[in-house]
Formats: sequence, structure tokens, C-alpha cells
Amino acid sequence: MRVAQLAKAAGVSSETVRHYTDLGLLRPARNSDNGYQEYSSADLQRLRFIARARRLGFSLKDIQAILARAESGSAPCGEVRDLLSNRLAALQAHIEECQRLALVMRNALDDWAERPECAPDGQAICRLIEDFELPEESRPATPCPAH
Repeated sequence: MRVAQLAKAAGVSSETVRHYTDLGLLRPARNSDNGYQEYSSADLQRLRFIARARRLGFSLKDIQAILARAESGSAPCGEVRDLLSNRLAALQAHIEECQRLALVMRNALDDWAERPECAPDGQAICRLIEDFELPEESRPATPCPAH
């Protein structure tokens, strides 16, 4: 199979196939007559594995390690479980941080709804931001100077 055929069979782009080939994740043979790269059914299986692992959240570095372990004859499943468990914990922490940030943003918009717009005055750039009380700090708001 050529690049476009392999890409179509695996449901990925030709650029993805080329990228994975450049990284060494795929290792096509060279056609001795024309020098083109030719991919086998084993390459298709490997590409489908890579695509599935990516959809599960594994990085290309993770996938390289999994493939290397499998090629050495060792079962990579324990490493896969550990990697995914760690990745899930990091993702859950990121989601919680995003939810906290969304709440802070909602609170800021609510707080700013009735606040006047102040021009920069040499003391402040934007009083909305500078006076907004973030959860980890506490300070009084400063009124806009008279115009």
C-alpha cells in the first residue's frame, strides 16, 4: 500500500501517516523499482493501534514506549494501565482547575456588571481587573477618579 491507501484504510490523513513514518512509528519497505514507500497489512494494524491509542489520550511518546515494549517481547499492558491511570488523574485535575477558573470568571462578570468603565489614570490600567477580589486574596475596591 502507498501512503494514501494506508491513510484511507486507517481513517487518518496522509500527513499523519508521513508524520508517524518520520517518527519511526511506521516502518514501510522501499520498492526497489521506484523507491516509493510501501506499507504492509502489519503497518495498517500498527497505524490503527496508534490512532486508537491517541483517541484514548496516549501521547506519541507513550505510544513509542508501548510499541518498544511490545517489540521486545514484553507485555505492555501493565505500563498501559499505569500510563492511562496517571493521564486520567492529570485530566481530572485539569478539569477541576478549569471549573474553578470558570467560576472565577462568572463571579468577575457578575461583579463587573454594574461597575463603571474607568479610563487609565496612571494609577490603574483597568480597575475591573485590578480591583477584582480573587479567591486567594482580599482587598477593597478602589473608586474611579473623578473625570
